[in-house]
Amino acid sequence: MPAKDPLVETLKVCILNLKSEGTVTDSSPHLVSCCELLELILRKGLQQPVLSLAHRDYLWQCFKQLIQHDTCGRLSSVSLAVQQTASCSKIITSQGRGRFFIRLMLMKRTLGNVVKHLLHTNRVIQWYSPNVAILRNEEFVEPFISLSMVLSEMEFKLNITNCSFLDESWLLPVCQIYEAVPCQELGMVLRYLNGRVFVLDLLKGSQAEADMFVEPGDIIDEINGISLRNASNGQAGVVFSKLKVQPLSIRLIRWRAENGSIYQPLVKHLRQLKEENTSLQFGPKSVSHKTVGQKRGQTPSVKDGRILYAVQLLGKANIGMYGGKEVLQHAIPVVLECKQSRKEVLLDIKETYLTCTDKTSQQTLFQHQYPEISCVGRFGNQPDLTIFAFCVLETPQTERPMGFCCVVLKAATSSECEEIVSRIAAGFKHTEWFV
Repeated sequence: MPAKDPLVETLKVCILNLKSEGTVTDSSPHLVSCCELLELILRKGLQQPVLSLAHRDYLWQCFKQLIQHDTCGRLSSVSLAVQQTASCSKIITSQGRGRFFIRLMLMKRTLGNVVKHLLHTNRVIQWYSPNVAILRNEEFVEPFISLSMVLSEMEFKLNITNCSFLDESWLLPVCQIYEAVPCQELGMVLRYLNGRVFVLDLLKGSQAEADMFVEPGDIIDEINGISLRNASNGQAGVVFSKLKVQPLSIRLIRWRAENGSIYQPLVKHLRQLKEENTSLQFGPKSVSHKTVGQKRGQTPSVKDGRILYAVQLLGKANIGMYGGKEVLQHAIPVVLECKQSRKEVLLDIKETYLTCTDKTSQQTLFQHQYPEISCVGRFGNQPDLTIFAFCVLETPQTERPMGFCCVVLKAATSSECEEIVSRIAAGFKHTEWFV
């Protein structure tokens, strides 16, 4: 019976599991194991130079050498991948670049061909010990080539921009993008720690607090494509200042992992932040009064990291040509007296507009930009403090003069009602120069 290497055999099992999942994404449970095994195989038996103080990493230096000795021009796609890897400002170490390169090869379906070229490039393969390396063992290398070709036939859809932690770990954090309208300030207190920009606190009444797009402990990874990896003190503030009158696209790294627990590579950093600010709490996600539907016993609704408020749409009616806040005094009773059929809906209060979706059919019932909304509030004399309304300018379908429509909704609790009204009102403030 031919000898078998345990790393290659384990990789085979891992690939079978990946194939059973179909398209491989970052959330695939076997992806990290597959990448770790590829790393171990490519690193096994790699000899360090005797007369040099530089540490030779298993992959990055190898493939840089590979394209330098390509005389046939067959590795143009690899050359582009090497250039992309070298220019990535979010990665600092050679290990991180090697890992980025592996993910890139999986995405581009070229890993198998690259491994073959590596084996036929003497300048590179001689770095590996013939007694230890899988790449120098004829019995082990053939199965590895076959598995590499299988990986090259599979479809990988990976978020290649989520790479800031590849220096430390194959396990990647939750990475999300927040789009913000131009505003005077977002209202975040930042802490520069070990080359990363952490959010330490949110200012009261700020856009950051109103939109709840970030938590203390999260990391600002980049702003409008500008990487903040290894940022110096004050660098994020300088970038925000330069972009003060422009829309913002902020890439955030969450301190919570997919399962709600702490992302492990951040534990030591969060511990240090907590020593500086003892009020910070980092642990399993708890359900607060802000969680949608808690008081009604419904399942919380979350979309792209934002809370969707489970409310009731009580009805709406045209109220004429005036939409000031005073009109709510009589507009809410007018709508309620119509006794329109109530609908269970999900209200998504975004940065520049709000959307109302039918909870059952998932059909969008209406979507309004904040400048279209003339007022929002609760009727002061209304006995039910969970009822609120806003007036919005109606878009005419005919040549009739346009008027205002009052939309009345009912929240789960009075505190949730107050929160929704405050967030919509904050939208007015942060988009006022678009009016």
